[in-house]
Amino acid sequence: MYTIADLYDLEHTLAKDYLSQFTYPWEALKGIKDMIIALGAKLDPEEYEEREPQVWVHKTAKVFPTAYLGAPCIIGPNTEVRHCAFIRGSALVGADCVVGNSVELKNVILFDHVQTPHYNYVGDSILGYYSHMGAGSITSNVKSDKTLVVVRDGSEKVETGLKKFGAMLGNYVEVGCNSVLNPGTVVGCHSNVYPTSCVRGVVPANSIWKNNGEVIHKEER
Repeated sequence: MYTIADLYDLEHTLAKDYLSQFTYPWEALKGIKDMIIALGAKLDPEEYEEREPQVWVHKTAKVFPTAYLGAPCIIGPNTEVRHCAFIRGSALVGADCVVGNSVELKNVILFDHVQTPHYNYVGDSILGYYSHMGAGSITSNVKSDKTLVVVRDGSEKVETGLKKFGAMLGNYVEVGCNSVLNPGTVVGCHSNVYPTSCVRGVVPANSIWKNNGEVIHKEER
């Protein structure tokens, strides 16, 4: 339930060919920077403006003057990057996205129609089509003891070999305000996370993660 095929609709990202090489989405994290550089060099200059070296912005995107765009990054069509957004680099932001005030992005892929609208930190993560992070919700991408991240699905443990790994959000995931997605979190498609939650491990598709860590299937409500 946590492969790329399970989580994502690859028709809604410029990273389609790149992601298709992998089974698990976290396998793609190490190569995001090089992938963006290669993609950017092939973008149509009639559609994308290279505002600085390796910073490509679609001509229909709106980037507020106080936003910072670090290289390499790609900002897609009709996307809005709001005041004081901080894109540190290695960020592929799709079409019709919102990167809000004081949001920080680093080593990420945002599919089309993703919203990170208020005070979010998203690092070493992939956010699927139409996923949304509520105000103040963040991805924690390094364990406090600095050991390698493991994806935990019940009693099953999947070694990732990664020190930095935030969260993988499937299509149409809703993350409630002020929630923390701990390193190695995977949230399946159409699932919801209650506000102020502390999430760890795998949340199945079509589920609700409640504040106490209880997970229920939406049909059980």
